[in-house]
Amino acid sequence: MAGNTYLQNASKAKKDEFYTQLTDIEKELRYYKKHFNGKTIFCNCDDPFESNFFKYFVLNFNRLGLKKLICTCYTGSPIANTQLTLFDVVETAEENKPYKAVVTTVYDKTGDGGIDMFDVAELFKSGENELTELEGDGDFRSEECIELLEESDIVVTNPPFSLFREYVAQLMDYKKSFIIIGNQNAITYKEIFPLLRDNKMWLGNGFSSNVGFFESPYEDKAKASQHKEGLIRVSGVMWFTNLDIKKRHEEMILVKRYNKENYNNYYNFDGINVDKTIDIPCDYSGAMGVPITFMDKYNPEQFEIIGLGIANLGLEVGVNPYTPEHKKYRKEVQKRGQVDGDLYMVDEFDHPVVPYARILIKNKHPEEPRK
Repeated sequence: MAGNTYLQNASKAKKDEFYTQLTDIEKELRYYKKHFNGKTIFCNCDDPFESNFFKYFVLNFNRLGLKKLICTCYTGSPIANTQLTLFDVVETAEENKPYKAVVTTVYDKTGDGGIDMFDVAELFKSGENELTELEGDGDFRSEECIELLEESDIVVTNPPFSLFREYVAQLMDYKKSFIIIGNQNAITYKEIFPLLRDNKMWLGNGFSSNVGFFESPYEDKAKASQHKEGLIRVSGVMWFTNLDIKKRHEEMILVKRYNKENYNNYYNFDGINVDKTIDIPCDYSGAMGVPITFMDKYNPEQFEIIGLGIANLGLEVGVNPYTPEHKKYRKEVQKRGQVDGDLYMVDEFDHPVVPYARILIKNKHPEEPRK
């Protein structure tokens, strides 16, 4: 089964060519319609002639009430300009040359009774919309792309997996609203988690079971029953945003109650371990360590995020270092991260038991315990 190792390996090897399906974009962006009216949308990792983000916004330009759509791509993109022969809107097009598309009007230019990409091409040809070559390489960090970022309101794209930290940092620096795709493990990044903790960004509505199918030049390693022709199956993908959506305010229904037999205490932190989000007890008022998948259900009115029980982020919230007698077992029970700052429990042999990354939370409104 293909896991999120695709995204992890992509980050390490800088293989960033994963192109989002139009259906997945449509499913997610329907929850943000109210945010788009009168806004300038910037898709800064998207070939104007191939990106489904561009296609979604340009074909829904009027329905969404957009002010402007800007789209840029980078030099060397394997899909850049592959359909320029179809549209033939730039006579001097160079192979793999990055372009800037700026759309301010969309209508039935061809007069065939509907709006499609042929109308979009004709609007470029007539000069009613702008299509020009970029001076640089089209990298989102380039000066000309930053100038476009500054004039935009909302950034929507699937950014390079290997540059996710830097990409988000830029959005924060320029105080931009965004809807972007990233790896589930980004939740644990030291640069990303504080933003989630402080409610500066959160998860969007999401892919079904956090699994996405992307167009990509890489080999798909999914088993036959999970394979889709021409696509790569990637688990552990999520939408990240700082735009408010209804899902973020839905209360999680808690049915379990706390008892000492079913919930282990951490050895190095005053809190209990919860292995599954559905097992969060409704009547526990103390700190709880929950899986990172909790973020998909997180309601800031219902829960407080204390911190992350990993390494330095763990130390910051009072997770104590391993004791000398427990450190010697580290290599047997833990293959990731640092020792100090990681949450752990102790088994009957006094050996440390280390759960995968845990987010430390508190229930803001716990029920009264039964007597």
